[in-house]
Amino acid sequence: MSHLPVDQRGAWRALADHAQRMGRRHLRELFAEHQGRHATFTRHAAGLTLDLSKQRWSEETLELLLDLARDAGVPEAIRRLLAGERVNRSEDRPALHTALRLPADARLEVDGQDLVASVHATLERMSGMVECFHAGQWRGATGKPIRDVVNLGVGGFDLGPLMVTHALADYRPEDVHRIDVHFASTMDGSQLADYLARLNPETTLFVLSSKSFTTIDTLSNARTARDWLKARLLGGARQEGVDEALVMRQHFIGVSAKPEKMSEWGIDPDHQLEFWEWVGGRYSLWGAIGLPIALVVGMDHFRALLAGAHAMDRHFREAPLADNLPVLLALAGIWNVNFLDIRAHSILPYDGRLEYFAAYLEQLEMESNGKAVTHEGEPVSYSTCPVLWGQLGPNAQHAFYQLLHQGTQAVECDFIAPKVRYDDVPDPATRDHLMDQHRLTLANCFAQSRALMLGDAAVADDGPRPGYRRYRGNQPSSTLLLDRLTPETLGALIALYEHKVFVQATVWDINPFDQWGVELGKTLAGETQRILQRQQGLDGMDDSTRGLIEAVWAAEPENDR
Repeated sequence: MSHLPVDQRGAWRALADHAQRMGRRHLRELFAEHQGRHATFTRHAAGLTLDLSKQRWSEETLELLLDLARDAGVPEAIRRLLAGERVNRSEDRPALHTALRLPADARLEVDGQDLVASVHATLERMSGMVECFHAGQWRGATGKPIRDVVNLGVGGFDLGPLMVTHALADYRPEDVHRIDVHFASTMDGSQLADYLARLNPETTLFVLSSKSFTTIDTLSNARTARDWLKARLLGGARQEGVDEALVMRQHFIGVSAKPEKMSEWGIDPDHQLEFWEWVGGRYSLWGAIGLPIALVVGMDHFRALLAGAHAMDRHFREAPLADNLPVLLALAGIWNVNFLDIRAHSILPYDGRLEYFAAYLEQLEMESNGKAVTHEGEPVSYSTCPVLWGQLGPNAQHAFYQLLHQGTQAVECDFIAPKVRYDDVPDPATRDHLMDQHRLTLANCFAQSRALMLGDAAVADDGPRPGYRRYRGNQPSSTLLLDRLTPETLGALIALYEHKVFVQATVWDINPFDQWGVELGKTLAGETQRILQRQQGLDGMDDSTRGLIEAVWAAEPENDR
């Protein structure tokens, strides 16, 4: 592979020249010229169907993009990622989220250690915990079975489990002791305060998820939870035999790469789950961070989620680039960002169960690829990650679709929906009604992507229209259909986007597995917190921050200063 920056190499320049011609083409023309366009640009794998025919490209474009992928070393990069090599170069470690979903009979040795054995040992510990909860045998300090679990985490330790538990709520097992899972991530305590006002401390347990076990957001919430439990269970008419050690043991589980810090905080070693440095937070839901998921759907369905992701991993490793779903989705994004100058990307699921999927992808993509320097630390001279945003499509149609249709900002869209839903509802009348609703949802999904593509040509000619009723069309989109939304297909869908991010990072020559910008924000927040508390140290602050801090000090009650 050439040492030249990617945008100075032949493959990139060939695409730039090609874009001068293709950039002026309208999707109406491309579909008129190519009657079999859907079949040409549609691929299937792991229960997913990816239709890229509404991208503003041609077969020649795709061939040039595949040349770019080969020139950037994508096939070798895929091999290195899945083999456990040190692809996270700035932190000198592998990125092995894919190891978390390897089957038990697989083997992956890294630095002389077989990772699969330790991964499955943790899954077995999780399984034991879940069985205990579902049997009603995990009891609080006063002997009552735990009923509510509050997950305390932030970023990937919150967004991933939250998204999946909501998406798979239909898969809650029957005939088990019901566990309701809640999520609190905000450091201001507002989410947690709401839960504490209505939950029973005798039947509530907290899961503390923090890779370093130093995350200020999580630990501040954890301290509030600990104080709440102690005040309610150890104060007043406390039950005989209930002491602080028992409260800590029965009401807290820790998930971290730092067992010594968990123990120091007071979490019993028997109630700690292992996490590893070689998995980033936004890629972590597949292991112990997924405990809340398993508590909702059960371990069988959690393992099915892993199996679906592993099926996509195999496809990513084995499929030729031209048929590889993550590669093709990544190249479509690169074409839009770097050659058509489309730097906004909207995620639009047409299924209420995927309500949190856009928020999950916002972190996955923008924290991974929101980078402006190469692996060698050199500034890039081309765009990297677009601004990612989205919402449930049926709701977004009544919110920001106006901008998509008639605004000045070009936006790439991903439409996501299951082909089939509600066909398993037992009552025939209810089933028919719900299936009609699902068809209505799909009709809206397909119609919106068509309207974005064709503009005025999507509707019958009813004569001249005033300017305010004109639609330019030519907005590119991809459509992802799941055979149905199951643990397996959801796992494949998430893994598809994970690998898409990696392919784009490979082409852009950036590291998708670090987040130094996040670390900078944490450092400055700690410094500012100390100034606010001590009411001194303003000399090093800029004028704006100094003024804001002084405004807070002036507003605080006199006795709190």
